Amino acid sequence: MMNRREFLQMLAVAAASGMAIDSKKALAGDVDFYNLPKFGNVSLMHMTDCHAQLLPIYFREPNVNIGIGEATGKVPHLVGEHLLKKYGIKPGTREAHAFTYLDFVQAAKTYGKVGGFAHLKTLVDKVRGSRPGSLLLDGGDTWQGSATALWTNAQDMVDACIALGVDVMTPHWEMTYGAERVKQIVDNDFKKAGVDFVAQNVVTADFGDQVFKPYVIREMNGIKVAIVGQAFPYTPIANPRYMVPDWSFGIRDDGMQKWVDDARANGAQVVVVLSHNGMDVDIKMASRVTGVDAIFGGHTHDGVPQPIEVKNAKGVTLVTNAGSNGKFLGVMDFDVKNGKVAGWKYKLLPVFSNLLAEDTKMAALIKKIRDPYNDKLNEKLAVTEDFLYRRGNFNGTFDQVILDALMKVKGADAAFSPGFRWGTTLLPGDVITMDRLMDQTAITYPATTLTNMTGETIKTIMEDVCDNLFNADPYYQQGGDMVRVGGIHYTVNPNKKIGERISNMMLNGKAVDPNKTYKVAGWAPVGEGVTGAPIWDVVAEYLRDMKVIKPVKLNLPKVVGIGSSNPGMV
Repeated sequence: MMNRREFLQMLAVAAASGMAIDSKKALAGDVDFYNLPKFGNVSLMHMTDCHAQLLPIYFREPNVNIGIGEATGKVPHLVGEHLLKKYGIKPGTREAHAFTYLDFVQAAKTYGKVGGFAHLKTLVDKVRGSRPGSLLLDGGDTWQGSATALWTNAQDMVDACIALGVDVMTPHWEMTYGAERVKQIVDNDFKKAGVDFVAQNVVTADFGDQVFKPYVIREMNGIKVAIVGQAFPYTPIANPRYMVPDWSFGIRDDGMQKWVDDARANGAQVVVVLSHNGMDVDIKMASRVTGVDAIFGGHTHDGVPQPIEVKNAKGVTLVTNAGSNGKFLGVMDFDVKNGKVAGWKYKLLPVFSNLLAEDTKMAALIKKIRDPYNDKLNEKLAVTEDFLYRRGNFNGTFDQVILDALMKVKGADAAFSPGFRWGTTLLPGDVITMDRLMDQTAITYPATTLTNMTGETIKTIMEDVCDNLFNADPYYQQGGDMVRVGGIHYTVNPNKKIGERISNMMLNGKAVDPNKTYKVAGWAPVGEGVTGAPIWDVVAEYLRDMKVIKPVKLNLPKVVGIGSSNPGMV
């Protein structure tokens, strides 16, 4: 924990940035920031979607997160002031900065970076100190998202998670290292360390046998607690199928109900689901599957301060989501009496690295991991004069840099970049190092492509991805945001049906001709055998040539049909 002198130095920085802060009130609030009174007799901690970020970073929350159908105007589709009002969070505070995009650059300079495993370890140990026997659940997207994770074949994150004290995990991007590598880690590193890897919805493609444990029962204060795993159901569609050729995924409500009932039959008094469905999918699942006390969700990176209470045929299930990038730690306390949950309290704690001292052993491990790669990681590619971020339904400034690089280096008329929700944020004046570039691009299928496409094909692709995001039925949403589009301007109506959402496509001031052929650059192809320069090489070439990234001209679509007061869009 920082001392008073260090905190006042931070306030001086805040004052220089122009943000008015009452130092006495701010100091008092920060002293108590991580004091979490103990409640009940079962405690579960939850982290998810850290995307291999071992060091503190900046990460901006979205200003566009549109809900469709029954999700319109509801959590998690609230941004900015709408989210603050929903949860009674005072504007201009640490929590307001953690949960929203508001005044991000100024607030980031005031409150500092978030996350970092050495700081997270300190917080985990603090929670465990007041709640002996508490479990740490990892919702996945943990082994992917950084240079060192890619270059060590995920070993850095496996070692860091074991050192952090993870007890139970479920996967998504982990699968992009391939089935053999995943099984190697689960059957060796995790088994030796006592980490359970659970996924009830991953079965063999031939006979439907369980690939991993569907659930595990752990005992806490004499109470049996079951954790059922739910891996990302669309892994072989959203990511390359050839990486997991013998495994079948899916939502599998029937399987979930079967294993929940099985856990209850085996004495579990508390049953929770560790999910990587995405929050809208979890809400629907909670309404259909009974006997689940809480779902600890991930995938959609939603930082939701309090659970949603979802009614079903036999009771209520709490649905949570704990953000991303190591930025939050969820703490759920249950009071279990007479064999069932009688009460609960929940807190989603932002992990502010300047309020939490580094754990020395974890810091040493991170240094050991990064030292062999420091020269590559620290290569200066360019300096940004703009605020570079990714996240939001349609585009971000770092996404735009990637699109601009693809079009220039590949000589393309237009470009597509995946709507990935991971990728750290840079403030104006920051150096874009290879480390920061890899935060945006570090995947195991990084090939760039240049393809001749007709205008009709371009529209079909955009419509298909748009349906993955805006289908009114959450079970048909595959996560991620809208494909980022370079060169082509367009109008989108999220409330329309597939084939009707995209209109007014323009390129260089002219309507996109359905019959004309255009050169379209892209990256991250899911098909097997595709070759091309890795995306980081293409963007690095562009950055080295530019040297300075001037304010980015952001290519955003015109959004219509959602109403001017939609709380999911500014």
